[in-house]
Amino acid sequence: MSDLDKHYKPNNFSDKVALGFTKFLRFLADTFFKKRYGHRAVVLETVAAVPGMVAGMLIHLKSLRKMEDDRGWIKILLDEAENERMHLMTFINVAKPTWIERVIILMAQFIFIVTYAIIYLVSQRTAHRIVGYFEEEAVRSYTEYLHELETGKIKDEPAPEVAINYWNLPLHATLKDVVRVIRDDEAGHRDVNHSFANIINEKKYPKKEENISSKDLSRE
Repeated sequence: MSDLDKHYKPNNFSDKVALGFTKFLRFLADTFFKKRYGHRAVVLETVAAVPGMVAGMLIHLKSLRKMEDDRGWIKILLDEAENERMHLMTFINVAKPTWIERVIILMAQFIFIVTYAIIYLVSQRTAHRIVGYFEEEAVRSYTEYLHELETGKIKDEPAPEVAINYWNLPLHATLKDVVRVIRDDEAGHRDVNHSFANIINEKKYPKKEENISSKDLSRE
C-alpha cells in the first residue's frame, strides 16, 4: 500500500499554481457537500475521470503527429480514467445523485474538460501536478469517509455488486472495504501523476528503472 499521508512539496511556480487550484476546488467541495461523502464522491469522481482520458488523447495525437513512441504513457492514463469511472459506477449505487447533482455533474464535466485540455496544452507538467494534488485530496477525503464508517457516524452497508466484481472483493465485503480499495487506487494515481510531472520537469521520458507502469494503477 502507498503512503497515505504523502504530500509533494511545491518546488516552483507551476507547482504552487497547481496546489492553489486544487485547494480552491477542495474549498468548493467542502462548502457544498460538507460530510455528505457519498454524494461528494459521485460528483468528484465524474470530474476525476476526465484528466486521464484528456491527457491520453492529447498524447496519442502527439505521438501520431510526431511519429514517436509514447513510452507507455497512453495506456497508463487511459487505465487511470477507466479506474476513476468505476469509482463513479460504484458510488452511484451508494448515493443516488439528485437532479441538482446531475446538473452540477454536467456543468462541472464540461467546464473541466475544456479547462484541463487547455492546461495540458499549455503545460503538461502543471496538468499532471494538478492531478497529483487532486489525488492527495481524494486520499484525504476517503480517509475521512472511512473514519466516519468505522466510528458508526455513517452506517456501513453491503458493498455494491459492481465493486465486488471489479475489485474481486469477498461476497461479504462492505462499504468500508470499498472505500479502502478506492483510497488505495487514488494513492496510486497520486504517485504516478507526480512522477509524470517530475519527468516532464526534467525534460525526459520515463526509463525502465523508474518503474512507472500500469501496475502503479493496479487494483489492490
